[in-house]
Amino acid sequence: MSDAPPTEARGGSGAMFDAIAARYDLLNRIISLGVDQRWRRETVRSLALGASPRVLDLATGTADLAILTARTHPDAAVTGLDPSRSMLAVGREKLAAKGLDGRVTLVEGDAERLPFDDASFDGITMAFGIRNVPDRPAALREMARVTRPGGRVCILELAEPREGPMAAMARFHIHTVVPWLGAALSGAKEYQYLQRSIAAFPAPEEFAEAMRASGLTVIEARPMTFGVVTLYVATPTGEPS
Repeated sequence: MSDAPPTEARGGSGAMFDAIAARYDLLNRIISLGVDQRWRRETVRSLALGASPRVLDLATGTADLAILTARTHPDAAVTGLDPSRSMLAVGREKLAAKGLDGRVTLVEGDAERLPFDDASFDGITMAFGIRNVPDRPAALREMARVTRPGGRVCILELAEPREGPMAAMARFHIHTVVPWLGAALSGAKEYQYLQRSIAAFPAPEEFAEAMRASGLTVIEARPMTFGVVTLYVATPTGEPS
């Protein structure tokens, strides 16, 4: 049960993202100073895909990462899944404009309950979405289940830098600049949730351990851009411990 008022979307829910779908891409570019696209490229590269791969992009939103995967691998069949209908609608418009609607399929759904058979995909990506999943272990187990043996799971997630010369500046950006810019540009308060959710997300080593407990072997947990984001690369190990 949510403790949010009936008229208020729960933080991180599909309904919350429905409210900001129209300006989501613009806000991402501005708030990340454009670096988010480089992070996505590194995520796709880390999939280490072979020929004619099947790729699932979870929390696909407006399909940025799904589009990048399809462009990087012209022989890939890409499926994007997200709980927000409005975000998916924006994604479908982008796919049609880029001529990719025949190669990328977008479906509504939740990461905790994937509507796919075991070992259905050669690779799974999830950018800035695992933080919003209420039952993260369930979502991680589902990722392990639907990834073929030897395939890769690449999770890109924001973090709050705790040390290093740029940590204080990065924390100021997350705590002050991000919610202010988000509210000013979108006319919504949802980006205050973004700051809180980043601060509450487990440290990289703790989240990597949660991945291991859910049936994934972590190949690396790589911090990028002074630790503002971490890229987790894993492969399924079988039964979770």
